[in-house]
Amino acid sequence: MRLFSAYLIGLIFGVGIMISGMANPAKVVNFFDIAGTWDPSLAFVMGGGLLVAFVGYRFVLRRAAPLLDTRFHLPTRKDLDLRLIGGSAVFGIGWGISGFCPGGALPALGSGRWEVAIYVAALAAGIYLAKFLQSSSRSAKRSAA
Repeated sequence: MRLFSAYLIGLIFGVGIMISGMANPAKVVNFFDIAGTWDPSLAFVMGGGLLVAFVGYRFVLRRAAPLLDTRFHLPTRKDLDLRLIGGSAVFGIGWGISGFCPGGALPALGSGRWEVAIYVAALAAGIYLAKFLQSSSRSAKRSAA
């Protein structure tokens, strides 16, 4: 049931991303081009998503546990560190340059465009590189101590 639920949620998300245009890199880049061919329509998509999430969290978190798990898995850290700020900056720069974010690129893989495949491959490489650097840093700190 959990796998089917995840599939259905992902399908609905992917269809929404495709319909809203967030899988179209030209539309996304135009959203960021405030001085040129600015397209404000994605602000409405994001605002709609925030509104649904705001209402949804207020409704769902009243429950003792989610329907398909024993507990909610919510973030516990509230501090801002260099990793969070740096990762956010890299994410934003990559989104602005490529016009893709992970949420829009994964459904766009079905379009068969080579640009999407390159972006997803670079995204995966970046994830593995970050994990490698993080584990190397931890190893170096342990050996120094």
